[in-house]
Amino acid sequence: MTGRLAGRNALITGAAEGIGKDIARRFAREGANVIVADINQALGQDTADAIQAEGGLARFVAVDVTNKQGVLDLMETAGAVDILVNNAWHGQGGIGRVENKRDDQFEASLRMGLHACQWTMQATFPHMKAQGWGRIINMASLNGVNAHIGSADYNVAKEALRALTRTASREWALYGVCCNIVCPAALSESTRRIMVQQPGMIERISAANPMGRLGDPETDIGGVCTFLASDDAAYLTGNTLFVDGGAHINGVALAPDLGDA
Repeated sequence: MTGRLAGRNALITGAAEGIGKDIARRFAREGANVIVADINQALGQDTADAIQAEGGLARFVAVDVTNKQGVLDLMETAGAVDILVNNAWHGQGGIGRVENKRDDQFEASLRMGLHACQWTMQATFPHMKAQGWGRIINMASLNGVNAHIGSADYNVAKEALRALTRTASREWALYGVCCNIVCPAALSESTRRIMVQQPGMIERISAANPMGRLGDPETDIGGVCTFLASDDAAYLTGNTLFVDGGAHINGVALAPDLGDA
């Protein structure tokens, strides 16, 4: 198969739906052999089947990335991974003020948003180092960068992931392993689920976006991730790419109603 990612093995967590699914589809069309990793077995298998039906190379592997042994088993099953996309997220622990966030909410967010990515990165690094080539793309969020209200546990986890990614990029640069962060603004299934609790918010955010819309997961987010995963990004590492239609420029506000203080 030809394409910018031909011959590369790509592992994408949280690829059963949403942004992860569309990145997987885009990678497959660019020739990558895609591993669809997700806790949702039905949707994950559907995604892999759909990619195969389009002529792409894909297989599904079930995993709960918050379970370390499960992640290690996943990496053993996946084999040599050239491109790693850490995208999995369980959904926010509910909208709420900082003073009302519980310890277990922070712990759950850090386990998925930081430690799960740490485990996959550590497991893929030896192969990438040995071959002198690797691409790690970690999905963070403007929520953390702009300190959006109501999601402190999520914000903390995503900012911790940015710190991990930047440190790994510094330590692994000499081995040809490029590590970058994407902060997307896309109208995915998960975005719709969250926003349905806040009527009118999608419309308000879209109107405030310099481009007047939220991104398309496949063409907008998947396109940038394809570039980061390709040989064209060989001299790009440690960066945070705001794939958001310019929303970061003046800090488009995500301000859910938190009720009375």
